[in-house]
Amino acid sequence: MNETARSGDGSGTDDSLVPSLGVVPAVVAMVAVLAPVRDGIGDPFVQVAGALAVVSVVAFLARRHGALGVVPGAALAAGSSLGVVLLTGYALNQGITGSTAVPGLDGTVSLLFLAFASAGGSIGVAAADYRGVSARGLIERTYRFSTMTVVGFAGLIAMALVSVFLAPLFGADGMQGQLLQYLSTALGLGSVAALTMALRGYDLSFLDLEVPNLRAVGWTVGGLILLFGALIAISVAMTVVGVDTADHGTTQQVEQNPELLMVIVPGMLLVVGPFEELLYRNVIQKSLYETFSRYGAIAVSSVIFAGVHVVAYATAGPGQILASLVVLFGLSLVLGFIYERTENLVVPALVHGAYNAIQMIILVA
Repeated sequence: MNETARSGDGSGTDDSLVPSLGVVPAVVAMVAVLAPVRDGIGDPFVQVAGALAVVSVVAFLARRHGALGVVPGAALAAGSSLGVVLLTGYALNQGITGSTAVPGLDGTVSLLFLAFASAGGSIGVAAADYRGVSARGLIERTYRFSTMTVVGFAGLIAMALVSVFLAPLFGADGMQGQLLQYLSTALGLGSVAALTMALRGYDLSFLDLEVPNLRAVGWTVGGLILLFGALIAISVAMTVVGVDTADHGTTQQVEQNPELLMVIVPGMLLVVGPFEELLYRNVIQKSLYETFSRYGAIAVSSVIFAGVHVVAYATAGPGQILASLVVLFGLSLVLGFIYERTENLVVPALVHGAYNAIQMIILVA
């Protein structure tokens, strides 16, 4: 499939509308960072994040009023917002949340997480501004991102519902628990993928299933090497800056009971890899091609892919969960790139499944 024309783009539109929209998440991020600073949080990373958040707002306003051109304005807005994302993410990982009570609610909200998420939105708007996307195009992209996010989380919900329905037939722990998990994965993700294709009018030709040729084999081997290389690079970077990640729930089970590998290894190869790639790559990422650029679709689908895995790390703290999702985002970028290059679902499914299986084997080696 060739890169499609992106709807909502075009000349002749008011190029101040997109940066005007960008002011909103940038201001939210700025307020969310500066409020904890005002309340006495003296962490230098939070303070620098606050300064960068101000820069992001100024950059969008300068673009809005024509004081900065597209390239320098969008680059400054995106760069400063990325700094806010990295610094607030690091602060969250170190246990600094900037929590505040919400009137009328029995609980608190992390202002730094709000800043993290809002700054991420600012990056997306800045990227749209740089590429000359119109306000209508940005709204359409936001809508498509939202609908595909719903599809991604629908897969998670479907898995949970299938698991509850089939639970009386299986045990909750051990081998039977793993079998239940993989059966739920196949039925849950498979049903959501099929339903999404039906609702969008796609037939079976939409599925990129081909018998692997020599090129596909090369991409499978090379992709596996690339995926582990990315993991090592991300892990080293996080170790250097002192960021802690959480353990996946399956990892914890294997460490406690190595015999589960008899089910987990084939489950990763035959179920997790194929069905996760079916939904998140062949259905979600490929659907995003209709609205985003190819590489934009890879990034957006990776955000969704990482987000739906939050439950798998639920036993850890918020900062560790966030760091783990960042790792997943990076690995998903690699899988998305492999799928985009090969246009064959079999290749990323094999790479994904083999990667997971090898990781589990290494734990007990």
